[in-house]
Amino acid sequence: MSDAVLTRPLPRPLAALLALAPVVLAAALGNAATMPNLAGWYANLVKPALNPPNWVFGPVWTALYLLIACAFYRILRSKPSTARRRAISIFLFQMALNCAWSFAFFAAHSPMLGVMVIVAMEAAIVAAIVLFRRIDKTASRLLWPYAAWVAFAAYLNAAVWRLN
Repeated sequence: MSDAVLTRPLPRPLAALLALAPVVLAAALGNAATMPNLAGWYANLVKPALNPPNWVFGPVWTALYLLIACAFYRILRSKPSTARRRAISIFLFQMALNCAWSFAFFAAHSPMLGVMVIVAMEAAIVAAIVLFRRIDKTASRLLWPYAAWVAFAAYLNAAVWRLN
């Protein structure tokens, strides 16, 4: 469906499904890349003093993914426009980077590659915040905790790269 064909926001059930799909996919794939590497490779890395215990990451990411999906839902329910199309594109791009980070850092065992991906991801999240704000200020604000957490994760990733 193109925006040219749509004259109204997506129906709620379709918007909910489309909002959840990329978030759940990124979470599931990222988890598949991460979990097998926690006990072995990651456990043996030197980590910075501010590194939270592993049990913190699951609840934090679950909450963030819910906020991310809610933000995307609001954009999908907004009136079709060129701004909406751009916002959707950058959102999907940053979700692909979200997933790619787990493969770069954990599956490839490469903190350096992780830094490269997470810096691009943070830039894409900030771009999504800016583009979402033009359409729906609440959707934009829902991404702020995500941007803050990814900035913290970038610090952790860079520190692991430096320490190892």
